[in-house]
Amino acid sequence: MRNFIKKALTRKIKLTRRTVEVEPSLRLVYGMYFAIVTLICLTILEATYILVLRGFSSEIFSAITGLIGTIVGVLLTSKG
Repeated sequence: MRNFIKKALTRKIKLTRRTVEVEPSLRLVYGMYFAIVTLICLTILEATYILVLRGFSSEIFSAITGLIGTIVGVLLTSKG
């Protein structure tokens, strides 16, 4: 999975006659990996909360929404 994240965050810069790929820092790759794992865990927690307590947790949902925004923001700004 790290290779997929690394590939998604790699920038390609065109010079006059060749293209150079700039790889992201290892810290950014691990941060994205952590954010995706956290997103999966929070989604499972929200589903469990709905099934067990028959309710909806707006706090967990807002954390999920924040993580999705962070992940999309990093993916969009890393290509720029």
